[in-house]
Amino acid sequence: MSDSWKTGALKVISGSANPELSRKICAILGVPLSEARVGRFADGEIDVHILENVRGNDCYVIQPTCPPVNENVMELLVMMDALRRASAGRITAVLPYYGYARADRKPAPRVAITAKLVANLITSAGANRVITIDLHAAQIQGFFDIPLDHLYARPVVLEHIKNRDLTNMVVVSPDVGSVERARSFAKRLNAGLVIIDKRRPRPNEATIYNIIGDVKGMNCFIFDDLVDTAGTLVQTAYAIKEHGAASITAACTHGVLSRDAIEKIHNSPIEELIITDTIPANASKSAKIKVISVAALLAEAIKRNHVGQSISELFK
Repeated sequence: MSDSWKTGALKVISGSANPELSRKICAILGVPLSEARVGRFADGEIDVHILENVRGNDCYVIQPTCPPVNENVMELLVMMDALRRASAGRITAVLPYYGYARADRKPAPRVAITAKLVANLITSAGANRVITIDLHAAQIQGFFDIPLDHLYARPVVLEHIKNRDLTNMVVVSPDVGSVERARSFAKRLNAGLVIIDKRRPRPNEATIYNIIGDVKGMNCFIFDDLVDTAGTLVQTAYAIKEHGAASITAACTHGVLSRDAIEKIHNSPIEELIITDTIPANASKSAKIKVISVAALLAEAIKRNHVGQSISELFK
């Protein structure tokens, strides 16, 4: 594609959650990162000022709602409100990581469906469209009353591992909810599929009951959408190691890595954890953690959306 697509006044604005990813995206697109000031008043309230004209422009706000989640969600909302009041032509919320996604249903009486609440807030703040990567649950797409482009980091991970020895490999789904994601990955690797029967007695705690499939003597690849406290991931690694796994590699799109997650991973049988830069991560804390970038994927999605081309073509 020639550079003629840039003539439509594309603006990319970054929140403070992941400015490095925003800079990478702009470098690939060949457009400057738009100037905006994000500050705090003395009492902690968020102060946003868009420092250039955006009237009638196609604006993309890049802001993963990662920890500190509430701060980053509120910052996103304020930035979009500022753009809307500045008469932006179209506002797209680019959420490499969509926080609150695990609260996507009512598992018990009198609990909130926060994934829907956040979707409502994003729409009310002025978003005309959302671009995100690997939602925790696909049905969250239906929580939005505006168009949503759901991207997948799978091609980025596959590109990273394509030159490895993939013989004698199985893809391990760490729970039943991740089976579809793991099956799709296994299909592209021409590998087998193993499923972990996991129960979660309370948030951020998991117990493994059964391993469905054979891992003995196999090179195991655990694939999931996110790793938070790493409890499930590490338990899965120990369980398949006890059942004879020859090697264990893991990959996830969103490396939340809360609490002592990095230490758990470093001391586990996992040989490498591949994560993407949807969330800022300090890989220097463990030699086992490898960060790969989704900047090219997001840049291509932004470009295609800007000129009205198909985004689903990216995954064929």
